[in-house]
Formats: sequence, structure tokens, C-alpha cells
Amino acid sequence: MRALVWHGTQDIRCETVPDPQIEDERDAIIKVTVCAICGSDLHLYDHFMPGMQSGDVMGHEFMGEVVETGRGVNGVLKKGERVVIPFTIICGECDQCKRGFFSVCERSNRNKHIAAKAFGHTTAGLFGYTHITGGYPGGQAEYVRVPFADKTHIKVPDALTDEQVLFLGDIFPTGWQAAVQADIQPTDTVAIWGAGPVGQMAVRSALLLGARQVVCIDSVPERLDMARAGGAITIDNSRESVVERLNELTGGKGPEKCIDAVGMEAHAPRALEHAYDRVKQAVMLESDRPTVLREMIYVCRPAGILSIPGVYGGLIDKVPMGAVMNKGLTIRTGQTHVNRWTDDLVRRIDEGQIDPSFVITHRASLEQGPEMYRTFRDKKDNCIKVVLRP
Repeated sequence: MRALVWHGTQDIRCETVPDPQIEDERDAIIKVTVCAICGSDLHLYDHFMPGMQSGDVMGHEFMGEVVETGRGVNGVLKKGERVVIPFTIICGECDQCKRGFFSVCERSNRNKHIAAKAFGHTTAGLFGYTHITGGYPGGQAEYVRVPFADKTHIKVPDALTDEQVLFLGDIFPTGWQAAVQADIQPTDTVAIWGAGPVGQMAVRSALLLGARQVVCIDSVPERLDMARAGGAITIDNSRESVVERLNELTGGKGPEKCIDAVGMEAHAPRALEHAYDRVKQAVMLESDRPTVLREMIYVCRPAGILSIPGVYGGLIDKVPMGAVMNKGLTIRTGQTHVNRWTDDLVRRIDEGQIDPSFVITHRASLEQGPEMYRTFRDKKDNCIKVVLRP
């Protein structure tokens, strides 16, 4: 089959690789009908995340048709059924899964000893996302083996198109969880850093959950335009002070809720701060750039909540924990517990409350994938979200 394969920093190729096979009785094989490039994939593209190996198949946002199942699936999935596959692989039976904490499933990471060494405990296995999270081949391919397939799937209504439901596997529930974690109240101002795909979903989720006003911060004009179209007030942080503008919008009190939809590759509009973090990265004294975290901590209203869906992979420097403690801020974060949210989100799509396909700006073939990685990373051609068809 054809797949997008990682071979090193900024080196992704469309190659022929072996077809996946049933390896366990709870496996299923999915024929991919559509997949996407996620902002998290760019952390692998630029090799900011450790644990990649040459030959790894990329991609964790995909859906398709069931073509084969192991006998342990017990009829939960049938050939020909159309499913979205969450990026988190879940057993559905461990203590964490039973509590709805699917992204920290205790059984699905086949390299749990590596994760435990890196993080103190294992987290869930993830598709196409480093050997720290299991080294499972991803979904930017013609076919995918899905472990624990009787639990790791989302069935979707026939009336909804692939593009309407594809993002149930990652960015829609990620933006939704970010907003839910913020415990939004009707009087709240919610400030969201990052107007990429997750930020766009967080904007709309915060408004669906009843925020008084949502403010989105970015520097890319077309992303800010999309956020405004979704109902957000926007701040271009390359042209105006985020602190001053947020104070204007909140009567000097600051936003009650702040969401970091950027993560480890944040860019600082202040040249000195950005240079500091890039130098620290270059000499391996930090792995991630915490520009957004610092700003959120500073501007958030005392007793507010910081919600962090943006991915961080390792160590950060100069984070003002004194401000976190003295202002009484609550921090909530984590990879997304996808299956906790998807029944409700499928209903909202079906009822017309939201159509997540609004975020798509580019459609291409799998063979065009390497080129589209560069376009997406460099924000060329007004690119916000790329969908690929094998």
C-alpha cells in the first residue's frame, strides 16, 4: 500500500509499505477514505518530538471503511461499516478507561516502559506518533490496523459526509475538551491563543458552551479572518499588545479563562523572548517554547483557569510559577479523551449546530502529502487545514 513515511527532519515521503495484517483478535483493518495533516504532525516533521524512527508511517486523523476484523471484535464492527478512528487507542477496560480518561489508557501503549521512563507513568498508545506512544503506524495511508478496534472507533451516521465527521478523531473533540476544561460561565471572557485548526474548534466550542465573549490571538490574517467568522473578537499579536487589548476588553480585570491552542512551537512577537527560547532549544536546555504559557499566566484574571490542549513534549524554561500560585490559577491539560465527547459532538453535527468541515482549506492526494506538509508548516497559500485522499 501507499503511505506517508517519516525519514528524518522535514523528510516525509510517499512510499510503498507492507499492507497491515490482523495481529490480535481485537484488531480491525480499515480502508482509509480520508485523512488529514494535524498541527501535531508538524512537531514530528520538524523533529521536536523524540522517539521517531525512519520508516514510521505518519498520521493520526483519519477515517474509513472496515474491511476485516479479528474474532475478538465480536460483531461490534462489521465489514463495510464507516468509522472515524480516534487518535487515542483505548482498551475500554482499564481503570482509566472506565473513568473516561481515555488518553491515559493503561494498556494500549505497547512501549509503556518508554512512556513511564519519560513521564513517570504510561499514557495511551497513539497512531502515528512516536515510539514513546507505542510506535503504531498512522493513518496517512491506504490501510490501517486498529488495535482494540471494538473500543477504538466512532460510528457515524450515513447522512453525514466524510468531511463533516473526519475531525471527530482529533481536532474537534480537542477544541471541545479545551473549552469544557475551562468551566465556561455565561459571564466569562475566554481568550484563545492560536487560530489554527484546534484554536478554530475551541472558538466555536467556547461559544456553544455559552461564553460571553471569545477573543482569539494570532498573527496570520486568514486564520484571524476565520476566527472572526466563527464569532470571535481577534487580536493580531504582531501589530498590537495582547495585554493592553485584553485589558480593554475586560475592564482591566483580564480574561477569566485562557486556552493555549499553540503548544511547544509558539512564536513570540517580542524578538528578545523568541531569540532566548530558540537559543535554549539549540543548546538543548529546553525542548519546548513556552511563550504562550508565560503570557497566559500574566494576563489571566486571578482565580482563573488555564486550559492547555497545545502539545508539549519535554522541558520548558522561565515559567512564572510564582504568578500561578499567588494568583490562584488552575491549570488543566492533557491529550484528548476523544470517546468521552464524541456521542454529543456527533449529535451536534447531525443537528446542524456546527459543521467542522469549515476549517478545510486544501484538499490533495496522498502522493501530494510531502508537499502539503511544507505548505501547511509554512502557512503558504492561506493554508489552515489539509485533507488527503488515498
